[in-house]
Amino acid sequence: MPPDEPAAEASLISARGVTVRRGGRSVLDGVDLDVGPGQIVTLIGPNGSGKTTFVRTVLGLVKPDGGAVERRTGLRAGYVPQTIQIDRTLPLTTRRFVAMAGAAAGGRLGKTADAALDAAAAEAGIAYLLDRAFQDLSGGEARRAVLARALLRDPDLLVLDEPTANVDVAGQAEFYDLIRAIRDRRGCGILLVSHDLHLVMAATDIVVCLNGHVCCSGRPEAVTRNPEYLALFGPAIAESHGLYTHAHDHSHDLSGEHISESASGRETRNESASGRGTRNNG
Repeated sequence: MPPDEPAAEASLISARGVTVRRGGRSVLDGVDLDVGPGQIVTLIGPNGSGKTTFVRTVLGLVKPDGGAVERRTGLRAGYVPQTIQIDRTLPLTTRRFVAMAGAAAGGRLGKTADAALDAAAAEAGIAYLLDRAFQDLSGGEARRAVLARALLRDPDLLVLDEPTANVDVAGQAEFYDLIRAIRDRRGCGILLVSHDLHLVMAATDIVVCLNGHVCCSGRPEAVTRNPEYLALFGPAIAESHGLYTHAHDHSHDLSGEHISESASGRETRNESASGRGTRNNG
């Protein structure tokens, strides 16, 4: 089971007091966050809340104006950015696109470069698309190709910024199932940025609600009850996107229909009577 809050020394990344300023205003103000091995941490928040800036800072692509990010020595990160610009006139196959990540993973995994690429494509579910033109892929297929390219780096940390953008609801659910499977299989840490509250709440271990600063963080079921989360998203959205919990204070019949308390009591008494009859007959 992934750790709730990894100790700083065990973390893949540890951000402390991260502050980024742009144009005289703070995009991020004193953000703390840890991601440990085998842990899925999800950043949520409104547009302009600094989520993409934060993940780019974590990856070393943005230099913070304050605070610091510590990365585990030798950390390998795979990055799935929010958008990727490809010249649609280029004769680019999906295989060639994935191969742009480089062949370094092959040697670490004891595989040839081709075998490592084929394995990453199979894990991302796009093995059958490798010879297709990248420009012809659907939105969901293209996102999986970008994921395969990140997996080819054999990452300790997988960073995904809005990985289900332009993907339909069914495809989103499948993608989050895939992310959990990758975590379970590889044991890598995952830092995820998402707007898909209704799906991501069931797909993550820790939620960090960001709006320039950390409004609240913790297990999904705790965050959805936090006053700052409710203030940020509104009670109606929070309720509709919260986790479904089932207080089992009633019974169901064989078809799954709810049995009223009185009917349940009669059923229990009947079962008891039946049991006594069986014992008496025995």
